[in-house]
Amino acid sequence: MQDHPLSAAVGRRTLLKGLVLGAAAQVSAPFILKARGEEPVRIGLDNPLTGTYAALGKNERIGCEYAVEEINAKGGIIGRPVELLVEDSTSGDTGTAVQKARKLIDRDKVSVLIGNVNSAMALATGQVSNELKTLHIVPGGHTDAVTGKDCHWNVFRVCNTTEMEANAASGALITNAGKKWYYITPDYAYGHTLQAGLEKAAAKLGGTKVGGDLTPLGTTDFSAYLINAQSANPDVIIFLLAGDDAVNGLKQAVQFGLDKSFHLAGAQQELEVLEGLPPEARVGTWVFEWYWKQPDVPHVNDFVAGIRKKTGKVPTARTWFGYTAAWTYALIANQEKTLDAVKLAKALGGFKLPPEVALMPGSPFYRASDHQLIPSLFVGHAQSQGDDPEDLFHVDQVVDGTTAAPPEGETGCKMNWNI
Repeated sequence: MQDHPLSAAVGRRTLLKGLVLGAAAQVSAPFILKARGEEPVRIGLDNPLTGTYAALGKNERIGCEYAVEEINAKGGIIGRPVELLVEDSTSGDTGTAVQKARKLIDRDKVSVLIGNVNSAMALATGQVSNELKTLHIVPGGHTDAVTGKDCHWNVFRVCNTTEMEANAASGALITNAGKKWYYITPDYAYGHTLQAGLEKAAAKLGGTKVGGDLTPLGTTDFSAYLINAQSANPDVIIFLLAGDDAVNGLKQAVQFGLDKSFHLAGAQQELEVLEGLPPEARVGTWVFEWYWKQPDVPHVNDFVAGIRKKTGKVPTARTWFGYTAAWTYALIANQEKTLDAVKLAKALGGFKLPPEVALMPGSPFYRASDHQLIPSLFVGHAQSQGDDPEDLFHVDQVVDGTTAAPPEGETGCKMNWNI
């Protein structure tokens, strides 16, 4: 494994589909190459920009955009300028996500595909990218199978598996809240595997399931599920919802006063969700996959300042997912001096993120056996706000991903390199 240092963050430029000619004087080299007819390297982003997961998908897009700005300022990929092509996968229509993936690869000729927030879409588009022999980086689809039983030689993942999140959260949940859990779970791949992981991890610590409900994606009224949870009299109501569903579910739980009788908590939590909640609903024990307030970690403050300048807000874990996905491709392509997908996939096995991209304690790396990034996980509790109005989460513990990840032989991944 080898470090690949970057320079400090560059000035703000908006790059949705790549290059802004007005910035040529500032970062001249890539634009001179383009003027000479150099073909750009195209990165394709197939992610939700509408629906339940729109806020999450848009922040991953911002992270990709910011990375492309930096990559072009550093000379591009193998001396070629970089363009980011973006398609709206929707939040819940897997057929649309697959269609957009094929368009990006077949028609737009992207060299790498990035996506998806939705785990079912990440799995489906992973099959497409594998069929079309295109490198694919999943920024934020968590279900275990992406780097487990449905792994592919060409697919890598930035965000955690659901089992990693469950292992990181379970001890704190039992210590802080109790052993009897009721689950409110989204009814698709992500929710199913996250609940299974939590049940498994909790059982090892004496935790038990006292009930649960599966909820359709895009649910707006959670009253029936909350009544069921109240009747079961658990110690903890476990919310495994994401995006707008999580905002609606937690907000209604607090409106019903359930936070006065039960601990409201879960595994994965997002800054986008906490921002969408009223202060009184920012409660509970959770896992963050990345957090913007890390005063002792090098380069984090520069990244936060750069994103704040670009958007007026602090970055979220989703911003970091997109940023890391795009930089991963640029780093490995520049290291290997090729865009060949097979060569890059082999080189990414064991690849360690440099500190300027890792932006967290430890040394995150892509595990060669399953192509899963092994990062640090941030376990803590939500808060109405800290000293900074945007500080809505207090980190109580940083968990080493090597202790949260299942052993390599237990992931179910059988990597097939017969291409």
